[in-house]
Amino acid sequence: MTLRQATVGKEHQHSAAKMLRITRATNGEVIFTVSGRMDAEHLAELKTLLNSEANGCSMSLDLRDLTLVDQDTVCFLGRCEADHIQLKNCPAYIREWITRGGG
Repeated sequence: MTLRQATVGKEHQHSAAKMLRITRATNGEVIFTVSGRMDAEHLAELKTLLNSEANGCSMSLDLRDLTLVDQDTVCFLGRCEADHIQLKNCPAYIREWITRGGG
């Protein structure tokens, strides 16, 4: 199997404090790696990317490099799991907020 990786979307650089990077890789499943700070402003773009994938394909979000989220993002990540999108490398504080029901 080969690994294909591409940066999708754009890096949000309204300021250094609000940077988000989304990278797409495939290797039998689609993995979106989300890095930086994610807030409600970025959710529409990530939703569009997830919806653009073929129905029925296995998808994951790798959150290892996600550094800061807001309540809207936590709720969104909880919905992703409910929709069978695996959250890989989810930071403990985000996992706790998802478990609590969105913060």
